[in-house]
Amino acid sequence: MQDQFTIRSRVLIADDHSVVAEGLHSLLEKKYEVVGIVPHGRELLVQASKLKPDVIVLDIGMPLLNGLDAAERLNSSLPQTKFVFLTMKDDPNLAAAALKLGAVAYVLKQTAASELLKAVSEVLQGRSYVTAKLRADNWEVSETRARQFSKKLTRRQQEVVQLLAEGRPMKEVADIVKISEKTVMFHKYHIMHSFNLKSNADVVLFALKRHLISS
Repeated sequence: MQDQFTIRSRVLIADDHSVVAEGLHSLLEKKYEVVGIVPHGRELLVQASKLKPDVIVLDIGMPLLNGLDAAERLNSSLPQTKFVFLTMKDDPNLAAAALKLGAVAYVLKQTAASELLKAVSEVLQGRSYVTAKLRADNWEVSETRARQFSKKLTRRQQEVVQLLAEGRPMKEVADIVKISEKTVMFHKYHIMHSFNLKSNADVVLFALKRHLISS
């Protein structure tokens, strides 16, 4: 039994699948103080800034703002907060991109619960953790991998691509990102021209390949 006077580390969960989120809550609350659950990346930015958790356990493929982009923003405003990425994507380039944020963990959703607990413990001690399936012999290659994963898009372009690929109309995208519809149209045109995308279906495939949205 845990000592009642022990200060437990505070964990915030971010996942758009309520069943998964509740399962994570049940698992983590046995050892940590779960301070909240959020369903998408933009809500994560708001709640993380308010709650200042020790660890954020987050899905990479979240709507409105994906987990990797949300973590990149929070990494500068909440430098003491650690990140444990949960994903279905066994992509070493994506893992390498996540590791650029510092001492983070990258765990596949299909792995055992014990691995998630180990990952949380590792990041709280300032160490990175990568699931064994993706662990390279030498993670010095991570810089190369991360460069290969690079989307070559600005932050705003990434936001616009993700929201458009989610099927949101331009007015809604403009409202969410707080820019004009004309600016959304400009970004869409520039992206489609730069990457030779011919249709909205191409935009969706483009976002999928770069893990901005989940399949």
